[in-house]
Amino acid sequence: MTCRIVTRGTSRSFPAPHALTDQARDDAELLVYLGTEAGQAFAAGRDHDRYRVVLIELVDECLGVHTGESRGAEGTNVLGFARFRMGRADPSNLVELVRQPGTPAEALAAARTLFEGAGLKVAVCADVPGRIVNRLIRPYLNAVLRRLDDGLATADDMDATLRMGLGYPEGPNALLERTGLAEHFDVSQALYEWTGDPAHAPARRARVAKLRT
Repeated sequence: MTCRIVTRGTSRSFPAPHALTDQARDDAELLVYLGTEAGQAFAAGRDHDRYRVVLIELVDECLGVHTGESRGAEGTNVLGFARFRMGRADPSNLVELVRQPGTPAEALAAARTLFEGAGLKVAVCADVPGRIVNRLIRPYLNAVLRRLDDGLATADDMDATLRMGLGYPEGPNALLERTGLAEHFDVSQALYEWTGDPAHAPARRARVAKLRT
């Protein structure tokens, strides 16, 4: 399955050539908006009904910001997506595909086929800020940073405990050092503003890292 691609701004999901972008063609049945300004490009676009699926690359926002919402029954052939990427690390092979309550099953299936045909793994998510991985991992990382401030253990001992006790391939402090504390702040702050959930409020160490950038 092929797609037409419209890029505006830098894409976090596809910053480098990839099997999905390599097969783009103008006469495709699927339309993909990429980049930090994908939503604006979608708003300026035309004839979206002629495509089987229209896909908008998201940052942390809901798809409804771009499509509108209506009594919890919204949903058309327009879906959102983001290829999960932890801070400065390269994008993973996981695509979080965002559907709305009324998204047609055939549109969801076509979008999944597009990504899986390019060698990516797909997880389907409801239209919530931050999607699946960030909603799960950011409170955990904030808790780790707060326990470090509390003096629970050294960063090395905390990491070693989670690696040995739970089989994690990398400890949380090492993960944040590798991928960026300031970048963690950006995502956590966005989720906190969206949800108001204190678990998403950036920990002190992340705020310090952001102020030093």
